[in-house]
Amino acid sequence: MAAGGFCKLPNGTVVVALNLPYGPARVRVLVHAANRARALTRLRNLGLRAVYLRGNAEPPTPDEITAVLHHPDGLVWRTAPTADGVPATELWHPIRALLRRPAAVG
Repeated sequence: MAAGGFCKLPNGTVVVALNLPYGPARVRVLVHAANRARALTRLRNLGLRAVYLRGNAEPPTPDEITAVLHHPDGLVWRTAPTADGVPATELWHPIRALLRRPAAVG
């Protein structure tokens, strides 16, 4: 289960944003797809089986939408903002970098 949200674009597609646990930290994953179900299926097909979107508590920001729309795969991630709201300063990474990166055991 993950906190997140979605935004429907004028062309009918959606951008889904999810905060997922990854080792001791959390990552923010963005997916561009035809609909919410397809976005979650894309993540499940990559091995993230227990991914669900409940509600729309944390929809993607305009900057996040721009980042995922300009990426050729339409699937990016970076470290999630901290609990006190400090945003991540790193750049967006392709999902392949997350899947091959070993999670730190804490």
